[in-house]
Amino acid sequence: MKLIPLITALAIAMSLSTASPTVTSHPFGTLPDGKTATLFTLTNSKGMVVAVTDFGAIITRILVPDRNGNNDDVALGFDSLPPYLTNSPYFGAVVGRVANRIARGRFSLDGKTYTLAINNGLNSLHGGVKGLNKVLWKATPFTRGENCGLTLTYTSPDGEEGYPGTLNVTTTYTLTEKNEIVVEFQATTDKATPVNLAQHSYFNLKGEGNGTIQDHVLTIHADRYTVVDSTLIPTGENRPVKDTPMDFTSPHVIGDRIVQVDGGYDHNYVLSHKNDGKLFRAVHLEEKTSGRTIDISTTEPGVQFYSGNFLDGTVTGKRGKPYVKHGGLALETQHFPDTPNQPSFPSVILRPGKKYDTKTVFAFGVAGKP
Repeated sequence: MKLIPLITALAIAMSLSTASPTVTSHPFGTLPDGKTATLFTLTNSKGMVVAVTDFGAIITRILVPDRNGNNDDVALGFDSLPPYLTNSPYFGAVVGRVANRIARGRFSLDGKTYTLAINNGLNSLHGGVKGLNKVLWKATPFTRGENCGLTLTYTSPDGEEGYPGTLNVTTTYTLTEKNEIVVEFQATTDKATPVNLAQHSYFNLKGEGNGTIQDHVLTIHADRYTVVDSTLIPTGENRPVKDTPMDFTSPHVIGDRIVQVDGGYDHNYVLSHKNDGKLFRAVHLEEKTSGRTIDISTTEPGVQFYSGNFLDGTVTGKRGKPYVKHGGLALETQHFPDTPNQPSFPSVILRPGKKYDTKTVFAFGVAGKP
């Protein structure tokens, strides 16, 4: 099957800035098993573009305007499928069954111990070797009034990557006329199993490949964070952020204190809300040169702030520029790391007859504008 060049597909999508939202699709590449991955391009009437592939439910591109109305791609990623198969640090992916780290890849549930794949030092990370970021989802595009989007489904069989239960997962991405990306996760299971899904986009509001995020100004509405050991596993302590470099309760330039944090930021923040299932405005991110902003609201109890510490210039992005250390940041709304082994943390155990249901909204804007 002949592939349409991605830049052409995006140019077509951007030219379709009309009163109606649009969803277009093009082949994105061939998987090792011979199946074809598809790229879906969502465009709203304001010209915001979000590109998503059904491989890993990955957001590959987010084009949003700066203060002068100029669109740029603020999401780190690749132009084609192969690097996502071999060389991606979870750029734009849905990660799980359990996002973040599980200590030594082990947990006990209802009297039985389960062993997971070890893929991050001594620990299991983001669902294992073949997590949800490495599978082909079934994708269904939609338009609903002024919004457009993509619903992606996947059935994870009992025992996949060591997890119990057959898990039916749905991810829904909705692009709104307010320049929001609404991310919704739902899941059901036939056996008790841990579930903690997250959207793992890396952002650089100057445009992907354009320097680092150290000059971005960050606010996180969290009074505490989960303290971690040398392998980034929580000790169980939730420590106050006040008077520490971890404090983003008021706006701070990320680079001002990053050298005071061993290795850089890769920590879960305990959000200051009741965890009652209602959307809570958790994060504000701003880049002064472009004026671009992101406001993140979520129903989740935590957000993992990762400052791109392990980017080292060996990965090349869509502009042909290397992704240097701190070249992007991730703000992953989720439950806390290692929760299956931490009884004091909010539970991630999903049982038969119950529904896993979370929502996060990434609202893109320009400073000084509503």
